[in-house]
Order: sequence, then structure tokens, then C-alpha cells
Amino acid sequence: MSTDLSIKAKAEAELNRFYGYSRFRPGQLEIITAVMQLRDSVVLMPTGGGKSLCYQIPAILNDGCAVVVSPLIALMNDQVTALVANGVPAATVNSNMSDADNRDIMEQVFAGRIKLLYISPERLLSEIERWSTELNISLFAIDEAHCISQWGHDFRKEYTQLSRIKEKFPKVPIIALTATADRLTRDDIARQLNLTNPYKYVSSFDRPNISIKVMSNPGSRKKMSIITAMIDKYSDDAGIVYCLSRKSAESVDAELQARGYRSVCYHAGLSARRRDEAQHRFINGDVQVICATVAFGMGIDKSNIRWVIHNNLPGNIESYYQEIGRAGRDGLPAEALMFYSFADIVTLQNFANESGQIAINTEKLSRVKAFAEATVCRRRILLNYFSEETDCDCGNCDVCLDPPERIDGRIIAQKALSAIVRADQQVGNTMLIDILRGSARAELIVKGYHKIKTYGAGRDMSFAEWSNYMAQLLQLGIIEIAYEENNHLKVTSYGWKVLRGEVEVLLSKFYYDTPKRKSNVARVVNVADMLFSELKGARAKLAKKEGIPPYMVFSDKTLMEMVEKAPIDMLSFTQIEGVGEKKAIKYWKTFVKIIRKSKGLPAIPSKGTSYEETLMLFNSNYSVEAIAKIKDIGQKTVYEHIALLIKDRRITDFSRIITREQYDRVIDVSKKNKMYMYLILSHEMPLGLPAVALAIAEVLGDYPPPFK
Repeated sequence: MSTDLSIKAKAEAELNRFYGYSRFRPGQLEIITAVMQLRDSVVLMPTGGGKSLCYQIPAILNDGCAVVVSPLIALMNDQVTALVANGVPAATVNSNMSDADNRDIMEQVFAGRIKLLYISPERLLSEIERWSTELNISLFAIDEAHCISQWGHDFRKEYTQLSRIKEKFPKVPIIALTATADRLTRDDIARQLNLTNPYKYVSSFDRPNISIKVMSNPGSRKKMSIITAMIDKYSDDAGIVYCLSRKSAESVDAELQARGYRSVCYHAGLSARRRDEAQHRFINGDVQVICATVAFGMGIDKSNIRWVIHNNLPGNIESYYQEIGRAGRDGLPAEALMFYSFADIVTLQNFANESGQIAINTEKLSRVKAFAEATVCRRRILLNYFSEETDCDCGNCDVCLDPPERIDGRIIAQKALSAIVRADQQVGNTMLIDILRGSARAELIVKGYHKIKTYGAGRDMSFAEWSNYMAQLLQLGIIEIAYEENNHLKVTSYGWKVLRGEVEVLLSKFYYDTPKRKSNVARVVNVADMLFSELKGARAKLAKKEGIPPYMVFSDKTLMEMVEKAPIDMLSFTQIEGVGEKKAIKYWKTFVKIIRKSKGLPAIPSKGTSYEETLMLFNSNYSVEAIAKIKDIGQKTVYEHIALLIKDRRITDFSRIITREQYDRVIDVSKKNKMYMYLILSHEMPLGLPAVALAIAEVLGDYPPPFK
């Protein structure tokens, strides 16, 4: 068994080679070490925390094929595309592919040419009997592992049979990974998978780069102005609007398109083709925003999502945390904004009542409602939910950035309570606000609510203000919602004391607070901004040409480091975090040329650079055939490069180029007839090798060392 030090050295080498990073994030190396030592693991890392590397690196290091169980085809395709772009042999088999394509992939797997195979739980279970006797599997990775637990927020029945993996492959390590699971769910994952004394890693849930904000429902018109202002603020990037219903997602999408924004809709009611098309357009940067239900997003690795807006209250903290985590995956600043209303609570309670797990889901709903209505640091609430202690406020949520101003709310509360009582406690939130504001809508008049004493008593405040204060009255326990009575508002025992003036009421003063739209005043653009924009443009063209999302070329964070460090040649380009070997060879000229131009330097000198590329790939153990394919040149040209590099003493290991027999023949011919050596060997060796042989003979001279 490998030692921790040897695993570390090998893992860091592969991290740099394929991913272009010089160091692991906290926890990753420890998890990789556990897997390499054949230990089962349960890994909990937030979205964007780097879970996939924890099984991808062991898969690259080990013999055999790693099997990754994933719940969504889109997720599998996304991961495979990213791995192949980095030079890692990966593939997927799924129902969207033809039988012939799936058979071809499996032939490659059995031939040992695939290091990572992504597969659905159903297909894995159908193949597991045959694989247990025929396939060399290095490890199993169960992605989105919370799906296996009924305590989890996204339970899936097809996951429950994955315990068979341990029955059929008792000696193969299993790593279960999830971004959102409380303590109960984490323990259940290990139990359901029959994991043996698993190594458990729980990462910090803190995503300090995401600014968190919650707003009580300001009304549909105001909501839309806030959403469009957010799109304007990040016009070159992307965002997500999560909606509670399909109808709402379609409505927001239609409104945005009507206003000229590039938007697309995504929900489970659309055909698979339309969902795939919507996701493809979003990932590839063709649209600025996707309006979606919670059906969208699992496994999305798009790095330049700068904002997430929840158009409605989510059903639980786990979902909310996972969804906002899709913003700012590159570590750069991002924003999360949530709207919530009484109507959301009513709808979600109905969902909970119909879920078959009423008690669990009602409790989860109460926790997310309390989060939305809180007047303390929101990040501390989130971290506390996932059992992570923190002793200070975050400084990057709305409560921290703008501590609420307290006001005497007795009159506001008494007006609301009086209206509830005079309506015989038979009205919901919207009707109550309409009564207080003196609305003349038909239903209100028909029921005679316009005749009660408090009709119009609150017309001095807007709907948004009343909505905000009503939410606070609910949070303070002054009123409650009778879900079993058509969601009518009731006065609590504490509320009666307020109504009688026996206790004081402190409320947080309501303010409208919306992102400012861009002004027409020209913004001063500095050189760094211009260079960053040019690099993004070049990235977009390369991505379009290759048919992959721009972030799979390089992330925004990697482009920003290019701006900061300004590499002007291939060697310095390879030092940028996120630039692996394959991408360095493939893209360095495009990006370095732009950087050199910004510095007033001449175009990249072509002389010698191609040889440096060949040497880099050769030193990374690529074969001549692979080097030719990556560089899109002939194998004969590669051999010519190698011959020159041998003459320059930059390649000294000949065993990867020629066989022992060929080496002995080179030495023999060299001693007998060096003058006609090339001509003689050209009839005996494959195309390109004679030039290499000549270079070897020239370097070795009259006293060649033994072949090694």
C-alpha cells in the first residue's frame, strides 16, 4: 500500500498535469489518500468545493476503471466533456446514446482505455453481475449521494439498491459525495451503502464570496425591475431565476424576453429535447438568464454564474444552499437574492402535506421560513443548520451590511390585528392587506369587508410595506396561519396582548432596496478590463469552434490570473493556475498573442516554440502518436523534433522512442558505416525513426552506454 507521501507526490503531479493547479484545496488530498488506501469515504463539500477531484485523481492514478454513479444524463455529459478537454480518458453510457455507441464505449472500458465511466444507477445495477467477474474497477463514486436517503431533500428510489455494490465488490472502495446533507442524512448514506468504517469529511459550508440577501415580496412589477437590474449589472455573465411553479418560470421568461433580454425557460414539463436545448444554450453562454424550477441545476459546473435569484421561498435550507451555490463557483464575487411571501408558504405547506413525509418537510419549511424572516446574520443561520459553528457575523449579507432600524410597531400591529378580528379571522394575507389599503376589488366588496371599521386604515403604506410587516408579525408569533382553514390568519394569545396594548412591538423598518440600473454615462474602462474582455472573446470563439461551453476552455478566474500575471511565452503560460498540459499546448498561442499585443510586444516568435511543446508533452509521457494528434501535425514531424531535442541533450531517455533491438542496430550500423547510416536505417525502420537514430548516434559518439 502506498504511503501518504508517495500518494501526495503522485496526486499533485497529476493535478498539475491534467488540471493545471499547483495545490489541492483543503480536504481534497486527505480524501484522495483515503481512497488510494482502499478506504470507503463519505464526503460533504459545498457546491463548487471540488468534490469531483476527490475521485477523479484516484481514478487517474489507479489501474482499471472508476465507475461514477450519477442521477442525470446532463450532469454526466458535462463531467465527461470537461475531463476529455483536460486530456483524461472518460466516457458515459446512457439512454440518450445509441446501442452501438454504448457498446463501443463498453468495449473501450473492457480494453482498459477508459479511466472514468459515468453511468446511471439503473444501468449499473443491470450490469453489476457481469462486471463483478469481468471488469477491473478501481473505485465506485456515488455522486449526489443524498439521493439515497429518505432524510435527504432529493430522495430517489433508484438509489436505494446501490448497497449491492458492496456485496459484489467488497474490496473496491466506495466514495459517496454530496453538497447538501445534514448529520442525519450523512449517517444514513453510510448505512444504506454498507460502507465499512468510512472516512468522513465535512467541509466548511462557508461560501464568503456569495452575498446573501432576502426581500419580502415587493410585488410583481418591482420584482421584475430588480431581476432586470441584476441582469444589467452582470451583462457579460449569467444568472438563474428559480421559480416555485412551471407557470411562474414561463411567465418570468416571457417577460424578460419581451424586454429584450436573452432568456430561456427550464422545467420538468418541457420535453427532454427542449430541456436539453435550454441547458445547452445557458451553459454555452447563448443566453444571459435561465428561468427554472428546481428541476434545473444539479451538477451544473458553469463557473461564471454571477447571481441566483429565488423568485419564491424554497422548500428547505438544503435546496436553497445548493441552488445559491451554483453562483460564484470560481470564487469570485456573486450575489444571491431571495423573494418570499405568504403565498409561497401556503403553496410549500401544501407540497409538504402531499409529500408522504409531512412532519419532516413541514419542519424543513419552518426552518427556511425562519431564515427568510431573520434579522440576524443569515450566513450564521445557514452554517448553524449544517452543524458548523461560527462566532462572528459574515459581513456579506443584507442583515450585516445594513442592520435593521427598529421602529415602534404597535400601531401597525394593532391595525392588522383589528382587521383580522373584524373579518372574523376568516381572511388570508392578501385579502387582509387589501382591506387595510382600501382596495375596491370585487371579492372584497362582495364579502362586505369594505364596511368594517379598519377598511382603509393602512392606505398610507404600500403593498410591499404591509407584506414585510405582516411577515414580521408572523415571525414574532403575533399572528399565525391556520393551514387547515384555507390559510386564514389567526390572532395568537400573544397577539391579543398586543391588540390590548399590554406589550410593546419592535419591528424592523421597511425600506425599498433595489439594484441600480446601469446609467448611460460612459464607464471608465481600464487596461485590465479591456484585456479581460478580449481574453473572454477569444475564449468564446474557441469554445464555439470546439462545441463546448466557454468555461471548459478556461474559467473566469484563470483568465483573471492571465490578466494579472501577463504570460508572454509558453513557459510562463503554463504557470497560470487552471492551465493543464493539454490546454497549454492547445491554447497558449491564442491567449499569449493577445497579452503580448496589450503590452506592445511583437507577435509570438514561432521559431523554437513547437519544439518546446513537443518536449513538454514528451516529458509528460505522451506517445509520439498522441503528441501528433494533440498538436495536429504528422508523426514524422514529431520525430524530427525529438531528433533535434536529442542533439541538444534535452532528451536523454531513448527507451520510449526505440526498442532495445533498434538501439543495438543503430550502434552496430554507426560503427560500421556512419556515412550511409541514415540510408541504411531508412529501409529498416518506420518513417521518422532514422532521423532519431542518426541523432542518437551523433550524441553517443564512439562509446555508447548500454541501453536503459
